[in-house]
Amino acid sequence: MQTIEQRLAALRAKMREAGYAGYYIPTDDFHLSEYVGAHFKARAYMSGFTGSAGTLVVLEHEAALWVDGRYFLQGEQQLCGTPITLQKSGEEGVPTILEYLKEKLPEGGVLGMDGRTVPAATGLSFKKELAQRKVTLAPERDLVGEIWADRPPLSDRPAWVLDTKYAGQEAGEKLAAVRTAMAEHAATAHVLASLDDIAWLFNLRGDDVAYNPVLLAYAVIEPEKAYLFAEEGKLPEAVRAHLASLNTEVLPYGGVYDFVARYGAGTKVLLSESRINYALYARLVDAGASLVDAENPTVYRKAVKNAAELENLRRAHIKDAVAMVRFMRYLKDNIGKIPMTEISASDYLESLRRAQEGNLGLSFDTICGYGPHGAIVHYAATPESDVPLAPRGLLLVDSGGQYYEGTTDITRTFALGPLTEEEKLHFATVLRSMLNLAAARFLSGVRGANLDVLARAPFWEQGLDYKHGTGHGVGYLLNVHEGPNSFRWQNPANSAVLEEGMVTTDEPGVYIAGKHGIRLENELVCRKGEKNAFGQFLYFEPLTLVPIDLDAVEPSLLNETDRARLNAYHALVYETLAPHLDADERVWLAEYTRAI
Repeated sequence: MQTIEQRLAALRAKMREAGYAGYYIPTDDFHLSEYVGAHFKARAYMSGFTGSAGTLVVLEHEAALWVDGRYFLQGEQQLCGTPITLQKSGEEGVPTILEYLKEKLPEGGVLGMDGRTVPAATGLSFKKELAQRKVTLAPERDLVGEIWADRPPLSDRPAWVLDTKYAGQEAGEKLAAVRTAMAEHAATAHVLASLDDIAWLFNLRGDDVAYNPVLLAYAVIEPEKAYLFAEEGKLPEAVRAHLASLNTEVLPYGGVYDFVARYGAGTKVLLSESRINYALYARLVDAGASLVDAENPTVYRKAVKNAAELENLRRAHIKDAVAMVRFMRYLKDNIGKIPMTEISASDYLESLRRAQEGNLGLSFDTICGYGPHGAIVHYAATPESDVPLAPRGLLLVDSGGQYYEGTTDITRTFALGPLTEEEKLHFATVLRSMLNLAAARFLSGVRGANLDVLARAPFWEQGLDYKHGTGHGVGYLLNVHEGPNSFRWQNPANSAVLEEGMVTTDEPGVYIAGKHGIRLENELVCRKGEKNAFGQFLYFEPLTLVPIDLDAVEPSLLNETDRARLNAYHALVYETLAPHLDADERVWLAEYTRAI
């Protein structure tokens, strides 16, 4: 097995051959997915860093990896002993990737990249900004693929049709809505590359990306016909018949790049520069099409769950909660009595989820971090890092499932035994934060960024903060991270207006390196409340119904409002879950949802 140093040396040899002064390696696949299949993990192959987000830049004599706050600790650990410098994005004194490239690349140099893995918006920005130093982009070659001898092949898993009783709307109706949006832009065609948009639009699901039930495909929508670019061997007869009923022609997966050349002068193509890759964008530019950069019409429609999806989601969350309650009881009854580790606990929780009717697996790789490992926001236990669980301290478990009825995402932090005063204070702070946001009442037109302070306030009062967003949208049997809705103050311009039917997580946390991590997470669905002279008000309904561990709660650290909110939530948890549990489980649940 090659070392990181050897891989970098091989890449640099290819760079010299191509005349590249630098090479840019993002995390993305050809569809700019957050999570990618094994074939696309070029950045992980070249750096050894396995987080879901990060960008590697390789120059002739140095290399650097940019990660966000979720991955500072993981990045430090995984890059240790390599010649790659960790760049902590957003921290004081840390250059952006573009600033670094402007400084480091020689005037007149060439920056190489696989343009199929770079957002068009990024490619265009780099092209414009680097032109100041007469640096040009070369997006044609996949140099990592040229040196990766045992690269995994593209997934060949079959796709399947999602029944309308789960989707809540016929694919034909969705296509009609997209065509209406196209007509508003006078568009000849709409080009889609984002996998979750394509899956949602056609009511298709797949198994090409771990934990995300999507299929590798591109789509082009015209006023009278649609085209799906996917390997035909992945499409069973039922899928082909479904697509035929939608007047959708299936063409080879890689054929989209030549296909879009048909849109020449006089045509207008609707696309999103942030959701289509640079290589595909360049083909359209070369063909002479007029390009309209606008959000994909599917994005907001997908984010606002319909009535059937919401009812299904409530059922999915009950199933998921039953699994979580049984897991919590297992921990409480057995800690210190039988051997348990981070991995064995995670595996047991997975088995409980998979036992639920309609479960299709996990929605992401479970984060199960004990003690100091909990402070690594996206910790992933390995045989090398796995540690035994002991009857003391805190265990953070962030997990979720995929069900026919929807996607779940929940975090609970459990007290496995006695806690320190600091741990009790931090747990209370996280709990108060989560309850504050969940209780929000707000006017129509408010954005997620406007509400983030409700969660941050208990932290800021103590001079604390967390280096991630407070919440993200969640797909319906799709990606566990879905836009455009979120709770994140840092980028208000990109924060969506919250609308009835949007599902967003509420997940503040505190992370003390070398000590502990605490995060609590519920999914919330936005609902309409009263309408009066001041306008339409909205509120949140909790979809996640799992006890907060009262063994970690020090009541004196909560005020009267906090306790009332927690007690009301626990009463709802018991009322909803009790009919789905046996007698012993109900007795146990009553104790862990008691009023405090």
